Amino acid sequence: MRRPPVPSRTVLVTGCSTGIGLATARVLRARRWTVWPTARRAEDLARLMEEGFDPIALDVADPASVESAAAAVLERSGGRLGGLVNNAGVGIAGAVEDLSRDALRRQFEVNVVGLVDLTNRLIPAMRAQGAGRIVNIGSVLGRIVAPMVGAYCASKYALEALSDAWRIELWDTGIGVSIVEPGPIESAFRRNAAEAAARWIDADRSRFREQIIREIERKRRGESAHRRFMRPPEDVARVVVHALESSRPRRRYPVTLPAHFGVWAGRWLPTAWLDRLRLAGLRSDRPGRTG
Repeated sequence: MRRPPVPSRTVLVTGCSTGIGLATARVLRARRWTVWPTARRAEDLARLMEEGFDPIALDVADPASVESAAAAVLERSGGRLGGLVNNAGVGIAGAVEDLSRDALRRQFEVNVVGLVDLTNRLIPAMRAQGAGRIVNIGSVLGRIVAPMVGAYCASKYALEALSDAWRIELWDTGIGVSIVEPGPIESAFRRNAAEAAARWIDADRSRFREQIIREIERKRRGESAHRRFMRPPEDVARVVVHALESSRPRRRYPVTLPAHFGVWAGRWLPTAWLDRLRLAGLRSDRPGRTG
């Protein structure tokens, strides 16, 4: 899809405390973009300031914080924001049957509801200038489901749908909408997901108790079954650059070999085959087996 260039190389990048968000902010600044990174915690904002950024406080789960951050970036950009990279997110692991209403609400409040709220507050400024780019950081798990992370997968499936809807609804405005679909990336996401699972899932009451506990401990150590396929967050940052700068931004950007395989498998493999693969992965993590 051909989109006009942004009139101002200014961009808001959410979730920049570590990982993909921080790498994206650094890469874009090196390419002479004016970058406003966001973070929730005061210590992360202070560290971004030490790196020479002008960060904006943002908790996407807090409507007042979203409103304040949107107003701040529009003021700093003079109402001429070129791009938005929606990276802030959370992953709550656990079996679907173990999810409380509050846990499910938290998963969607961060990954979907807050993201939509922020984006919709910035779209009018992009539409008024006749150009802009929205880049949503999704996941291969928004294309193919894995067990024990059903809520996270559901939130990323929702982001796929919303990105498609935005792209068509904004077709005549000059605003481009892309979604990036990473696989395993080196970041603090797994450790953060472990803490989220420990907070929101009552493992002692789950029939998957041993699996949940082991998975939390693995994530706290930053371990992954896909370690050999893991790529640095800069790989994601590079495709974000393309989505922001290219005259023909792609609709979707899979990143890492497992992501490309997942997209292919989700499109071409029969559901029964996919179920066997998922079940094999679930069984491999039962007590007495290696995971």
